[in-house]
Amino acid sequence: MKKPLKKSRIPENKTFVIKELIAPYFDVSWHFHSEYQLFIALKGRGTRFVGDHMKTFREGDMVLTGPNLPHLWRNDNEYFDLNNGLETHGIVIYFPEDLMNNSVFKLEEFESIAQMLRRSELGLEITGETNQIIRKLMQEMIGLKGGPQVINFFKILHIISESNEVKTIVTTGYTNTNKESEKDRMGQVYEYVMNNFKDKVSLEKAAEIANLSPSAFSRFFKSRVNKSFSEFLIDIRISHACKLLNESELNISEISYECGYFTLSNFNKQFKEKMGKTPLAYRKDFSLNY
Repeated sequence: MKKPLKKSRIPENKTFVIKELIAPYFDVSWHFHSEYQLFIALKGRGTRFVGDHMKTFREGDMVLTGPNLPHLWRNDNEYFDLNNGLETHGIVIYFPEDLMNNSVFKLEEFESIAQMLRRSELGLEITGETNQIIRKLMQEMIGLKGGPQVINFFKILHIISESNEVKTIVTTGYTNTNKESEKDRMGQVYEYVMNNFKDKVSLEKAAEIANLSPSAFSRFFKSRVNKSFSEFLIDIRISHACKLLNESELNISEISYECGYFTLSNFNKQFKEKMGKTPLAYRKDFSLNY
């Protein structure tokens, strides 16, 4: 079975590392690392987790994450069935946490880039025309070496720093309280939820996977994700419902069942609480805008 490509540390003789990722699915590991990471999904869909935030992603999703900000681009379950013939494609750039510590980067001309990198501690989503311009530069960088590649890299940082099509992702004040030793534990919990949210998901089972008592797990999870386990599960299900409402022709009752709700009334109630409108109104609004 073909494995997704993994990230690597930046060699000491490199300013950054750029990789083109082509695999059946993106890296399945919920993780964080000391490097900045700029990532664009060119092909592939699923759910994106950054810090305490989650949303569905599709082609064109572009995010800059700062050092030690937990993240995961988790493809939809159909990508893990190799019989589907699905494939993902992305480009990622890693650059070091101490990039701006070099004396030259402390000059006034680099101040806007330095401010932007500080903002990236909360994750930055890059959209609109800015997204299109940077996508082209990243694609060009794959075939470049030396000075031309470095010029594109700093051009990208400058464009992001000057753009008004960049917004922070996670809650202001969010702090990563996860420890390096907890990566596997949290990753296994995320995997359990993503594989089973259409059926029964229990806190007790998640706690067992994390090797904690239910009460200890509840405290542990909320301190790491900034929401309770039940809130997290609802977010996963409602996010999937939004995707189905936008991209499928299933009726509301069928979507309710596909998202793990066994009573339509409960689905409608939780959807309206999260989205501010009923599933039917959400679908109608989306169809009017596209």
